[in-house]
Amino acid sequence: MITFGPVPSRRLGYSLGVNHIPPKHCTYSCVYCQVGRTTSLDITRREYFPPLQVIEEVGATLEKANSRGIQVDFITLVPDGEPTLDLHLGELLLGLKQFDIPLAVISNASLIDRQDVQAELLPADWVSLKVDAVGETAWRAINRPHAKLSLPAILNGMLEFRAKFRGELVTETMLISGINDSTSSIDSLSEFLSTLQPFKSYLSIPIRPPAESWVKPPAPEVLLNFMSDLTKRCPFIDMLFDMEEGEFSSTGDLAADILAITAVHPMREDALRSMVDQAHGSWDMVESLIASYQLISVPYREERYFINRFRNNSSTS
Repeated sequence: MITFGPVPSRRLGYSLGVNHIPPKHCTYSCVYCQVGRTTSLDITRREYFPPLQVIEEVGATLEKANSRGIQVDFITLVPDGEPTLDLHLGELLLGLKQFDIPLAVISNASLIDRQDVQAELLPADWVSLKVDAVGETAWRAINRPHAKLSLPAILNGMLEFRAKFRGELVTETMLISGINDSTSSIDSLSEFLSTLQPFKSYLSIPIRPPAESWVKPPAPEVLLNFMSDLTKRCPFIDMLFDMEEGEFSSTGDLAADILAITAVHPMREDALRSMVDQAHGSWDMVESLIASYQLISVPYREERYFINRFRNNSSTS
């Protein structure tokens, strides 16, 4: 399935996800990625799905959601890989405008220095760009970028895009213990964000199973210091340290919906049980997905998560 959800989002209300990049084509292989390690590290933009196919599936899913009274606040391009790798990104966004629902794109910003990518993102209403680090060493340690990418070019591209974009531009920074939580990291990040002046800058910590098992959030005292310093310099900072609120919904085919969501968005056991109950399904169906190796169960931070099997094939614990 190309679409998944609607799912509750900590930033966008109820979001209908669009998974228009197959797993796991990406320009980065971030150590914390909830989808797992990148198996196709690439910077070449290409066609993955015809735009019309994606648009038609979005339309069909919206019809199902509407018939069940399920709210959709945003249509969000948040695929298994980097959304700007889609050669038809601009055409896709323009086509999705017909549904009169705000459009969001969640990007790692790695191709934002390209003029074609900047132009194609302009029809979006809300764009999130990743800024995990503005120093070369931390950037390479956290994001593990394609060898041909340049951090200075990316940072400059963000500034160029900010000057053109008329929607809401936000950034997101994932804080990793021992890599980007030092005083020097705070200083360099705050300096860049102060220049960029996004609508919001979100700070996150790993709350779902990461690609690498050694990834940990900063210690509480380090996190408190980071937040205290950064919020003084950048009043637009916001925290994303908690799980999303709200229920996951099925638009009809419960098993297919679970597999579509967990391919991109690992689900906690309580959230999955709530989704099954809401759809009047049986937990036996979940157990059958596990028994058939389509779904796996992963313990993380004293919680139990369920993840589409393909993700496990690209990571190790």
